[in-house]
Amino acid sequence: MLTVHHLNNSRSQRVLWLLEELGVPYEIVRYERQPSLLAPKELRAIHPLGKSPVITDNGNTIAESGAIIEYLVETYGNGRLIPPPKAPERLRYTYWLHYAEGSAMQPLLLKLLFTLMPKRAPALLRPLVRKVSSQALTTVVNPQLKQHMNFWEAELSKSEWFAGGEFTAADIQMSFPLEAAAARGGLEQGHPRAMAFLDRIHARPAYQRALDKGGPYQVGR
Repeated sequence: MLTVHHLNNSRSQRVLWLLEELGVPYEIVRYERQPSLLAPKELRAIHPLGKSPVITDNGNTIAESGAIIEYLVETYGNGRLIPPPKAPERLRYTYWLHYAEGSAMQPLLLKLLFTLMPKRAPALLRPLVRKVSSQALTTVVNPQLKQHMNFWEAELSKSEWFAGGEFTAADIQMSFPLEAAAARGGLEQGHPRAMAFLDRIHARPAYQRALDKGGPYQVGR
């Protein structure tokens, strides 16, 4: 049976959601983050980088969210959750599937890093670290993040979903950046279409089933 190596509060939640949308049977092997927020070393026994998500299926071990989504849609989708070949929406689908991790997550990860650094710095260094972090957030990270959020808002004004009028696996992939931005990036300020997107995905029965199976999910909080 297909196995999802699931790390709590991680991108692997999207894999559970996709499997629920497709109705594919699977089992979950659970891993808990360490106090450092890093994945436990046991994941390295599944994949050398020790990251999540990872799936195993029919003798294959597949890592990276985009690669997993492509594999699952191709193997089990039967044409579902992906626009037809050569349709205009297909190019948009491919773009958003790769943009989510290739571009969108960088400022969000930097936002998390520079927010946590002052809290975790030694007491004597904390004022300096706080100053450096604040400067980085103000001059680099926050402007980049705002640019991305405005981009999402503009694109969602063109269609209900990222690839077009129909819900696709690209929306599942894009869910993580938008949820992270809502948790720590101020998405709720001036981005009503992006927030409505989150409301729509949260209302999907498959999303709720994945949440029940995957456990509590609090991105960036």
